[in-house]
Amino acid sequence: MEKKKKFKLVDAILATVCITLVAESVAPTAAIGNSQYFWWILLIIAFCLPYGLITAELGSTFDSEGGMYDWVKKAFGKKWAARVAWNYWINFPLWIASLAVAVTDVVAGIFEIELSLVWLLVLQLGYTWLVSILGTQRIGESKWIVNIGTFFKIAFMVGLGALGIYVFFKTGESANPIASVSDLLPTMDLIGLSFISVIIFNFLGFEVVATYTDDMENPKKEIPKALIIGGALMALFYILPATGINIAMTTEQAEAAGITDAFAILLTNLGVNADLIRIIVIAVGLMFIYTMVANIVSWSFGVNSVAKYSAEDGGLPKVFAKENKQQVPYMASILNGVVATVIVVVGIILGEVSESASNLFWTFFSFSLVTLLISYIPLFPAFLKLRKTDNTERAYKVPGNGFVLQLVTWIPFIFLVLSVIFTLFGDFTKEYIDANMPLIIGVVVSFVIQEILAARVKKEG
Repeated sequence: MEKKKKFKLVDAILATVCITLVAESVAPTAAIGNSQYFWWILLIIAFCLPYGLITAELGSTFDSEGGMYDWVKKAFGKKWAARVAWNYWINFPLWIASLAVAVTDVVAGIFEIELSLVWLLVLQLGYTWLVSILGTQRIGESKWIVNIGTFFKIAFMVGLGALGIYVFFKTGESANPIASVSDLLPTMDLIGLSFISVIIFNFLGFEVVATYTDDMENPKKEIPKALIIGGALMALFYILPATGINIAMTTEQAEAAGITDAFAILLTNLGVNADLIRIIVIAVGLMFIYTMVANIVSWSFGVNSVAKYSAEDGGLPKVFAKENKQQVPYMASILNGVVATVIVVVGIILGEVSESASNLFWTFFSFSLVTLLISYIPLFPAFLKLRKTDNTERAYKVPGNGFVLQLVTWIPFIFLVLSVIFTLFGDFTKEYIDANMPLIIGVVVSFVIQEILAARVKKEG
């Protein structure tokens, strides 16, 4: 008997929001300052909209758990798909490790304690293996984790935005006042352009929903609706809290602070009792930690499915293809935990002997960001080629003529390439490049591994 589909349209919308709404990236976005609104509007139009439309067409037409891997494979073959799979997978354990460190930072901050080495290990490894084990379940079984995480994100992110706006109208004060229209415009230099990757990172993840097709009743209709509705909600839920932080603290403070700090500052400005502020900050902090679990759970099946499909085609090692009784590639999730564990332990050890451990952590985080961005680069030309060469009936098609399709393909492609370049090289000064050298070397090593894996793939036919 065919199993009952457990993943409904509302679940897909909530998953889209949960996947793309990364709460820990709100403060770095707010650190851009008032010009963030310019970048949000530009990149929603020039990147998020075409990316969402392309993903809706490909996801509803080629409904496979391989997701982006299958799309690139159909367009350019197994070698290019293997390159996508490597970059898409390796960013994930790096991201898990960075969130594990973020969990301990939040715990130490909201409870105002200094964590010992033992507690750092317990919390970071506990988080790492919790999300890795949860990643061995189908999304239909763990959708409640994702749904609750989405509601928590919406609650404290909308709450932060509303609180910031209320404080501004009540006190008339903002940490980043807007004196004229020019304050909203970016500095069109290389430093200003380096903000592209921060915003683009916040949009990524739509294609993960396309890997949920086996758990959905009617993916051809539900996927486009989920991506369009979820994408619109995601943009709103990013701009609101970034506005709240922008009102609460300067750009320099936002670079080193987070959501709980912004709540504390805004509530203090309103004259709220210190004990009540502490209770609210603890509640927000615990919700924040929960969302970092939900983030990984919502991404896990998509990332692990891509790894499985690549392993079956000879791109990644065969171990990635091993499935459990639920037909989930569980070994990919276990390997996520193993790699993240190594990163976490190395980070903690270096933290005991070096003051530059935080720099090492952010190098790993940036490494995760760059590899993730690289994995998306083939997606856009793959869409254009499949539109020309594959006659599969489209349940949904990106509207427009040939010229429009060229714009929809190449404008976001260019933004992706620029975001990788500026994340690696910044303003191209010797000082910036020297400081980023560990990241640059890491990306070069990753590129070499990528090409070795691609060379192992046998040619089709």
